Amino acid sequence: MNLRSDGKQILLHGMAMILAGLLWGFAPPFTPFPRLAVGAHVQLEMHGILFMVLAAVLLGLSHSVGAKAVRTMLVTVWLTWFMALTEIANAWWGANQLLSVAAKQAGAVGAAPWQEALVKLSHVPAGLGLILSFALLIAGFVKHREPAT
Repeated sequence: MNLRSDGKQILLHGMAMILAGLLWGFAPPFTPFPRLAVGAHVQLEMHGILFMVLAAVLLGLSHSVGAKAVRTMLVTVWLTWFMALTEIANAWWGANQLLSVAAKQAGAVGAAPWQEALVKLSHVPAGLGLILSFALLIAGFVKHREPAT
């Protein structure tokens, strides 16, 4: 793998997230907690756009973002998929410990302990990965020097 192919993978995942979010947009009325289902829809759309922009920046602008940093970004994409899938499942579970504001608005009363744990387990690494990915992206642009003309 190289920076270009990893960047393209990030782009494709972003597109796939948008498509998944659009398709999932039909589901909220059929779930026990439609407000949580809408949250999952918004997450898929938002992260899809975010990853498409990330890939466009990596593929289209000159930078000094290293291959390991881009690989970290690609791992973050996978972690974000896991997070989005648990949000979809949460439209049936009603977990309320980690996403307490949305859960309260949805009337969620809590889920089985393993479901609550899975929601937490998916959100924390994805959130930390997103923070790290964008810190690495910024660092790669800050340290980049344009060649003298």
